[in-house]
Amino acid sequence: MKPFLMIFIDGVGIGKKDFVNNPFFKFNFKTFNEYFEEFPTIDNQFIKKNNSFIFPIDATMGIPDIPLSGTGQTSIFCGVNASKIIGKHFGPFPYSTLIPIIKEKNIFYELKKRKRKVEFVNAYPKIFFDYVNSGKKRLSVTTLSCLLSDVPLHKISDLYKGKALSAEIDNERLKTKLGYKLKILKPATVANRLIKIASKNNFTLFEIFHTDHLGHGRYIDKLEYFSKVLDEFLFKILTKLPKNMNLLVCSDHGNYEDLSIKMHTLNPALGIASGPDAKILSSRIKALYDIKSVIMGLID
Repeated sequence: MKPFLMIFIDGVGIGKKDFVNNPFFKFNFKTFNEYFEEFPTIDNQFIKKNNSFIFPIDATMGIPDIPLSGTGQTSIFCGVNASKIIGKHFGPFPYSTLIPIIKEKNIFYELKKRKRKVEFVNAYPKIFFDYVNSGKKRLSVTTLSCLLSDVPLHKISDLYKGKALSAEIDNERLKTKLGYKLKILKPATVANRLIKIASKNNFTLFEIFHTDHLGHGRYIDKLEYFSKVLDEFLFKILTKLPKNMNLLVCSDHGNYEDLSIKMHTLNPALGIASGPDAKILSSRIKALYDIKSVIMGLID
């Protein structure tokens, strides 16, 4: 078995070489500086190093406007051009007419039909489950996909047991903002945990969304802190990835890479591939809607 690990990072594109507004340069990400020995930029979108690849992913998909998360993530996880289907980009949550498509075409549902073992490793706080149980359904594509496909959502208790991850990687916000008595973990510890979990599944997904919040100007006091946590986490994932495991790091649109504005960008979304089939991933994924079919082809 070649386990597949997907790390979805909301709102990260390939931008300009900018030491003020692009956190990759501003904080000298060693993921790029040391592991790849190059930084991705608009003028340097394709990079190969250590049998790993950086590559651009088209997020506009033929609709000449600012890409948004609802349609972008539906395209990623369902393998359709959601923006073309509804005639526009839409977000942050999926457009109502896309929900039946999410139910029938999301990657969790289709892999489960093929008897593959899948897991979404993010842990949710009690406040989230209270929200869902209240009947409200403004949910992200990943969360909705799980709920519609009977994929269990992890609780904070799973974090305590080392069986899940927090979206901010190190538990910092769950501890300081929501009051959970969790340890703030080193990014390397979390990376090792994720690899251990992924090794037991055919497909494992981890979602990070604070990058998009930072791109919109939220929690900007935590910009340096979270950027360094993210960098250390990605660096450890890449350097510790087992030889038999495929990795895809991808996003749905640009934002975080240009802090001079508080909105999404037209930049290509960031793609990073590593593992035995990294070349296939980097060469076959051209747009967001290619991601699901390429992953499923490799898992099958």
